[in-house]
Amino acid sequence: MTELDRIELRGLRVFARHGVLDSERVSGQEFVIDAVLWLDTRPAAESDDLSKTVDYGALANRLVRLAEKPPVRLIETLAGRLAADCLSEPLVAEVEITVHKPQAPIDHPFGDVAVAVRRARPSPGPQQPTPPSPRRRPA
Repeated sequence: MTELDRIELRGLRVFARHGVLDSERVSGQEFVIDAVLWLDTRPAAESDDLSKTVDYGALANRLVRLAEKPPVRLIETLAGRLAADCLSEPLVAEVEITVHKPQAPIDHPFGDVAVAVRRARPSPGPQQPTPPSPRRRPA
């Protein structure tokens, strides 16, 4: 098995209107996104070729666009949406997305609220031969 490298994009800030409360959807607030992508960066390093890795500038643009809308009630839903987009990159084997909601409507002092999801590309696994279909007897 190949050892995987990481590309990390941390602290990406986006203003959006996610939340369970109507006030959150009307006023909006800042969210902070961390993305960690696992992939093999050796082909890019050996060739010095951006097309053989993930362009983190383009990734940041996509994540911001996806985080801005459409609004969702749960940051779990948002994190899943962002993770799925990262896995659409053919070179990415696994991703961890953390969505921070620093202005969450909580009645007590707190440092951060965050949801982290980790998703992996399904492995193809061993191919099983397809069993023959049962033969029908003539009526």
